[in-house]
Amino acid sequence: MKILDRYLLKTFLITFASVFVILFFIFILQTIWLFIAELAGKDLDITMIIKFLLFSMPRIVPLVLPLSILLASIMTFGNLAENYEFAAMKSSGISLQRALRGLTIFIFVLSIIAFFFANNVIPFAEYKFINFRKNIAQVKPALAITEGQFSNVGIYNIKVNKKSGENGNALTGITIHKKSSMGDGSKTVIKAKNGELISSEESSILKLVLNNGNYYEDVIPKKYEDRLKLPFAKSSFKKYTINIDLSQLNKPEANEENVSNTNTMLTVNELNYTLDSLQKNMKTELVSFSENISLQTGITNLVNTNNKKNIPKKDSISKLKDIPKNILSIFNNTEKKNILTSASSNLLSIGYNIDASKLNLENKQKTINNHYLAFYDKFVIAIACFIMFFIGAPLGAIIRKGGLGLPIVFAVLIFISFHFINTFGKRISQEDGLSPFLGAWMSSFILAPLAIFLTYRATNDIGLINMDLITAPLQKILKKLFQKQK
Repeated sequence: MKILDRYLLKTFLITFASVFVILFFIFILQTIWLFIAELAGKDLDITMIIKFLLFSMPRIVPLVLPLSILLASIMTFGNLAENYEFAAMKSSGISLQRALRGLTIFIFVLSIIAFFFANNVIPFAEYKFINFRKNIAQVKPALAITEGQFSNVGIYNIKVNKKSGENGNALTGITIHKKSSMGDGSKTVIKAKNGELISSEESSILKLVLNNGNYYEDVIPKKYEDRLKLPFAKSSFKKYTINIDLSQLNKPEANEENVSNTNTMLTVNELNYTLDSLQKNMKTELVSFSENISLQTGITNLVNTNNKKNIPKKDSISKLKDIPKNILSIFNNTEKKNILTSASSNLLSIGYNIDASKLNLENKQKTINNHYLAFYDKFVIAIACFIMFFIGAPLGAIIRKGGLGLPIVFAVLIFISFHFINTFGKRISQEDGLSPFLGAWMSSFILAPLAIFLTYRATNDIGLINMDLITAPLQKILKKLFQKQK
């Protein structure tokens, strides 16, 4: 490696590392802010918080890496141009293409690493991250309940005065409000002196064993006038066990779609296998649906050229010709009513069946689209690194400004455009308004010409905007005006 390549690579790496760390820290703070409700007030120890952050870090890389490359390349080449180092290179016969050669190889290697990271590390971390969020209370059930305040646990609101024991499973001063499943306004209150939480990592059921308490329940009389008496039932117990289903506990509310879909947890090979299964399943369901509709409507293929056995005989054809156009005229009024009622009922049933099947097939298609998007995303991040570099490096050489001023403005504008187009394309593809391929690659297809355009202008020492195209016509107009006045 020549001295120039080492110098450019060292300068770029220092800037890139600094920018990457700063942006990574900013996005980590954003992640903490998004999930602060799951972390705050649950007595999480430092180990669990570190695990939470470690599992959430890899999903940030696809956002931070292209932006870091873009900003680092603008700053690096902007500094070189601002300090006339590019002028010195060009005077020595070194073109911009030659200067970019070493960094292009580095970006190529970085793109391959980014692909393998997106294909192997991110799915594993996503799996761990989602399961960690969903099973916080299952791994450590006492975390679901906070001292001195009501905690929402399934269909119960639980308040305890004090938690003790090694894992905080021993509870003292328990008050429980049970939510009404009937929606009739009835209330159930359970109070106990102490209790214990019992759980298992293999089971999603949390057992709450209560000792020495009372059970109060509103009684809703059928007669309205009796309700004014506010009757209730009271019972006491020495031991009472409540089973709480934790499957819905800690269910992420901010991003339910990502949790319900498992496509982000799969590698390229696994996505290929899953997509093949999903498409076969959908084709089978389409065939089954069409056959069921044919049977319900009574539509049959009377003439099948591929099977001569199905060709109707001449006698049957002549009988069909004898049927009157108004077929109902051969029935009496009672029979007509029954036939029309039956037909209307069948038609309504078929309509409901079609609507339900249509919704089911649309959901299946959305699932397939999401898997395709996850498949293409692993390649998009690698290409995005290239595009951002070939936008940032020529742009820095053109604007001739380094530092954290103008480069940040350009980098933020370009990256926001990239991210917006990428998100927009994915949303349309998810709703089946656009093919997943175009939706995933839309941002790359739009910004690739910009990279080619900037590289061409920087290579030929042309500014970002050719002002002569604007000023030359204006100068001609002004000259004509002055000549007329004279």
